[in-house]
Formats: sequence, structure tokens, C-alpha cells
Amino acid sequence: MPLIPEEPQIHESAQGPRATPASGRTAPTPRPVPGPRPAAPARPGRPGPLRPAPPVQRTPREGVPAQPTPATAAPAAPQIQLIPASVEGALDAAEEALDLLLETGRAPGDVLVVTTGEQHPWATHELSFGETSYWAQHDARDDVFYADAAVAGRAASRPVIVVALNGGTDAAAATALSLAHGKAGALLIVCGDPQKINAVLGVGV
Repeated sequence: MPLIPEEPQIHESAQGPRATPASGRTAPTPRPVPGPRPAAPARPGRPGPLRPAPPVQRTPREGVPAQPTPATAAPAAPQIQLIPASVEGALDAAEEALDLLLETGRAPGDVLVVTTGEQHPWATHELSFGETSYWAQHDARDDVFYADAAVAGRAASRPVIVVALNGGTDAAAATALSLAHGKAGALLIVCGDPQKINAVLGVGV
């Protein structure tokens, strides 16, 4: 009957390593448990750390094209300076204003002097050599140019125009002032009667 006791032993060993064998051996080679995998090393392909690159494209910088703001192209009205003077003293006042302009660095070619009454002595002298020579000096733009109100319309615009209301009719004065106001690029200096000037230009100066 020895077979009977052995069967339970074989039975037990078949139940697996749960029953500690008499030999005292530990479970043969532990099975590789598939459990927790080592945390996958930071994937180099991760977009996380690589994102800082996009900010380099500074879109606001592209906003520079907003430069086309040549709204300043609109001709600004010239500054008006009034020098009160009588008809007799208007030309002298204009000469003084001119001297001051040149002393402060204004280029002679930037200035046009217009008279409404008697012509400036320089214009009279130059016209004695003929109109061609006279207007050639105007075109050269390398010196102050003097013109009578009657021909001032032919003169080109200049940064500074000085008008001497030294006579002539009110209509001539009005024409000269309006013309000078339109041709003066930066500064219009008027020497004469303040009331007449304000009435024509419509501004208080």
C-alpha cells in the first residue's frame, strides 16, 4: 500500500511552487513579471521643450510695413510772421527781415522777396540786362530773388517768402499775399499794415 501515500505528495507538487518543497529551495527562477515598465525616458521627439522656438517669429516686428504713412505729404500751411510797417517803411522792414534770415543760417536761394509797389532796386538793376538774364538768376536758385507782385506768379515756390506791402492797389496787395501764401514752403513774412494783411489772409497774426 505504499502507493497511496505517494500520490498525495505528487498531487501537492503539481499544485505549483506555492507549497514550499521539503528541500527548502525557493521558487525556481522567478518569472519576469510584466508589471510596471520602467518609465519611458523622456521622448526626444516631444514637442514640449522644442516649442520655445516659435516665439522667435515676432509677428509684431512684421508690423514695420506700417511705415507708409506719408500723410505728411500734405503740404502744411506756412508759418506767418507779421512785421508792422508803413507803406514807406515796408521795403526797409523786408530788408531787415532778410538780413536776420541770412544771419541765422537760411540759404539765400531759399528766399523770394515780393514787392507790391515800387520794385526792389536789385530787380530794377537786373531787369536792365533783359528778362532772360533776370529769370535765369531765378532758375539758378543760388541767391535771393526779388520780384514785383505783377510777375511773382511766374516765380517758383521757395521755403521762405517775404512780402513788402510798399504800395500798389489793395487788389495787387491781396493778389500778392494770396500768391505768396501758396508758394511759401515754411515761412511767410509780411511787412505792412496789419489790418490789410489780416483782411486778406483771414488770420490774426
